[in-house]
Amino acid sequence: MEGKNTEPLVALVRASCPACGDVELPGAALHARMCETTGEGSYSFGCPECGTVVVKPADQRLLDLLVASGIVLTSWSLPGELAEVHEGDPISYDDILVFHDLLATDDWFSIVEDLVKQDPAA
Repeated sequence: MEGKNTEPLVALVRASCPACGDVELPGAALHARMCETTGEGSYSFGCPECGTVVVKPADQRLLDLLVASGIVLTSWSLPGELAEVHEGDPISYDDILVFHDLLATDDWFSIVEDLVKQDPAA
């Protein structure tokens, strides 16, 4: 319909900034997220007073309330690599420095290829 605002209605939300205290902002300025892997939730907003980005935990009840108020919930998952078994020592600062120095050479790529060929686990 012409002349009508077609954006969804979102409530005015009161939130708390650690620097400014309670502030009011449009719900569209709030971002709600839930990790599907852990079930943990959070919401964030930019404080309209000082500009600080505020992130706070949110339980399921609060997430449901935010969604009922018109705020879009974004779901995400932890990367699968976190569940992988890792063998060997963790990467150290010395390892990073050696790799940095290697990247400064002209034949770094062929050296890395040779290292990978030598390691059957790679």
